[in-house]
Amino acid sequence: MSWQIPTLIEADIKNGKAQFRTFQTGVGGQSILPVPPNSYVVIFGYDFSPAGGGMRINETQTISPQLTPDVLRWFETQQISFYTGTDFYPFIHHVNVEGNSWFGNDTQYDSYFVDNSPIARQVYITSTNDITITVGLILDSDVATQNAIPVTNRTPQGLTYGGSGQVVATQTDFGPAVAPQQFMQPSTKDYADFAFGLLPANADGQAFATPDGTRGLLTPSGYLASLGDTFRDAAAANYFLCLHYALYTETVPEYRG
Repeated sequence: MSWQIPTLIEADIKNGKAQFRTFQTGVGGQSILPVPPNSYVVIFGYDFSPAGGGMRINETQTISPQLTPDVLRWFETQQISFYTGTDFYPFIHHVNVEGNSWFGNDTQYDSYFVDNSPIARQVYITSTNDITITVGLILDSDVATQNAIPVTNRTPQGLTYGGSGQVVATQTDFGPAVAPQQFMQPSTKDYADFAFGLLPANADGQAFATPDGTRGLLTPSGYLASLGDTFRDAAAANYFLCLHYALYTETVPEYRG
């Protein structure tokens, strides 16, 4: 997927109503895009180079199916989120781990490495406030409860899992074991319709991880440091994120049609 400048924003840039800007960040995991007073920004795309590049793990063949070697599993799921002070926008990316095999002394050896090719994404995030950008690695998404979805007016039989009898994940925990973000399905709205009991304290209708060093969102630089300073300081092993946005040096108009 690629991004492009939305037509209206492109016209505003050409007419001098807005300025095209980029904001390049990376490595640490926490950044803030400043927004000047009496102005607003519209982020319309980003290029994300995931963490985990430049490393290779070699091991002997094990019985299939198998998970990626533990040291690389943290890099396979990476989250970018934007907080504007009023709205929160999380984006989770799966990152490919590639591999190849060879034989020697009657033994098969496997080699694994993270494909940190840049990922382009189109977004549309508007803010008059500074925007907080959080990037991290996710290892676990723990299924806490499973239920069969009943037939309701929103989950009709035959078209959805409603009434199918199949047991599906209805609560998945992202984050620390104590007070994790609890992703609830099918929907937190009118949750009583499904007869699954009360919503937990940290229920949310979106799937995203919250910070935790073992089960939730982990800073990329922190994890690389746990592997050694050589990995922490390797540019290829760190993530980089480039935002593309328009800066308007005016207050947000009530309507932009």
